[in-house]
Amino acid sequence: MKSSLLYAATAFGIALAFPSIPSQGDDRFHKWHPAGPADVRAPCPMLNSLANHGFLPHDGKAITENITISALNAALNINETLARFLHEAAATTNPQPNATTYDLDHLNRHNFLEHDASLSRVDLHFGNVQPFNQTVFDKTRAFFTDEIITVQMAANARKAAIDNSNATNPEFSLSEQGEGFSLGESVAYIIALGDAATHNVRRDLVEYLFEKERLPVELGWSRRKEVIKFEELSEMIEKLANATASVPSEARHLARNAGFHAGVRAPMPRS
Repeated sequence: MKSSLLYAATAFGIALAFPSIPSQGDDRFHKWHPAGPADVRAPCPMLNSLANHGFLPHDGKAITENITISALNAALNINETLARFLHEAAATTNPQPNATTYDLDHLNRHNFLEHDASLSRVDLHFGNVQPFNQTVFDKTRAFFTDEIITVQMAANARKAAIDNSNATNPEFSLSEQGEGFSLGESVAYIIALGDAATHNVRRDLVEYLFEKERLPVELGWSRRKEVIKFEELSEMIEKLANATASVPSEARHLARNAGFHAGVRAPMPRS
């Protein structure tokens, strides 16, 4: 299987010296404003949440590399190496040649980073892929059968989304790259909201993020103390792939070259 980097953000050792900011010390964690009429958003609850809180530009436009690195570090404790690659992945969705910035709605382009069988969005065949869809997400969370979501539950929910889209969408497609994006979509909420040691995550935190597009600070969540690096994401991609019967065994090669929910074809960088 060809290598891919998985974007997240989701998205979502800082060499540029961005400070480590605990949630108690950054007012943006406690300030939230939904998108207005002139603002744009992505088909990604995490990135939309970061824009709603002001870590990313609230209008969702002209997002530079430095903005991405700073936002992902401040909000989620993602290191610079990973954040830089996530930005490069997002910039590939900008329709302008050789673009170095992106708008959040650029990520709505089908079969770039956006894909069929989303956990919370309709397939393109059925309409606009950007907005959160409660019916789709209700099908996903039906597989979260306890207060704590395990990797196996996440894998079950992901597999069900793929099977449902395959059965109902006459134009369904999930390429090798799409498989990678699908894996990253689940890994993103586990890594960003879950426990770094167990990789379990509270169900209420996940539901809050998806449904409100807001960081679940009021439920007791706070920015991770542990820095999020490629190695942890690679491990989680492999775990999720192994727990999902529909993913080919070659997915472990993808896992060795993985990041958050993206499609930049490149070797995994050193962190």
